[in-house]
Amino acid sequence: MARRLSIGFNWQGPLDYDVACRRVRMADENGIDTVWVAEAWGRDCFTILAILARETERIQLGTGIVNTYSRTPAALAQHFATLDEVSNGRMIIGLGTSGHRVIEHWHGVPFQPPLTRLREYVDILRIIFSGEPLRYEGKVFNLQRGFRLRFTPVRTELPIYIASLTPKSVAQTAAIADGWMPVLIPLPNLAEEISKFRDMIKASGRDPHHVTVRTPGVTTVTDDVEKARHESKAHVAFYVTNMGDFYREQLIRLGYEEAVHTIRSAWDEGGHAAGIASVPDDLVDSLHFAGSVEACRDRIAAYEEAGVDMMSVNVDSEDPAEIGRIFRQLQG
Repeated sequence: MARRLSIGFNWQGPLDYDVACRRVRMADENGIDTVWVAEAWGRDCFTILAILARETERIQLGTGIVNTYSRTPAALAQHFATLDEVSNGRMIIGLGTSGHRVIEHWHGVPFQPPLTRLREYVDILRIIFSGEPLRYEGKVFNLQRGFRLRFTPVRTELPIYIASLTPKSVAQTAAIADGWMPVLIPLPNLAEEISKFRDMIKASGRDPHHVTVRTPGVTTVTDDVEKARHESKAHVAFYVTNMGDFYREQLIRLGYEEAVHTIRSAWDEGGHAAGIASVPDDLVDSLHFAGSVEACRDRIAAYEEAGVDMMSVNVDSEDPAEIGRIFRQLQG
């Protein structure tokens, strides 16, 4: 059985759409399970997903993630229903709350209450897709006029994956989601965290094996390990210093308080370059791995042993033939 591998799509910086679409077509043609398009404060995810839906035939298309503040639940349902129609039933709904800095200082929306809001989004999305009249009374939303979509969705149920990291949000994910996108869990801690998560699913009365777990980090095939490691350090340092308390608390809870303190102090005293340089090699390598095809296959095997179902991978190459060949090699 081929491994479930997924790739990401760049949401920021310079972008050649022809090159990017060609890469996703190579993934589609060479067995990659899903392409995830993130949305933060760069390109919007839904325009890109519409393009990819027309450029591909088999690969699943997911938001990895779209937040639950910048659009209403009904607007998200319209987006996803339309994209599911355009893609002939290949959409995955990837949701998260994002963080208060992005929500309040980019979107201008009060961040509270994140967990209640996320739960109500999931409830409302499922009602809309079911075809039932939209009547819902929650703490955030009160919807009583019984509206329905004015077209029949391709599917009455779409898989909903949730990115979560605090203990309460992970427990809620276990109770309501079809997939979990964990965040900032180093490999040595991953098996225990996934085991706890599956126990939560079982305690909620659901089948633990019906919920997909994606890797919390990316495995990159590259000849330039140091370049890839530097990019990963930049990602970790930014989240530890600039994306709110949840991310720091996650690493502290998992035993990395000293590293968090070192990164924050270096960033505060010397700016982003110093913060990036201070991220320990062993920490970044436990979160995001880079190496040869063989080394990456070993890392994927370690993720499988820890209980991961879907692996996030990247190939650092511009050669379409090489990209396709490596995708096939990583599948096992």
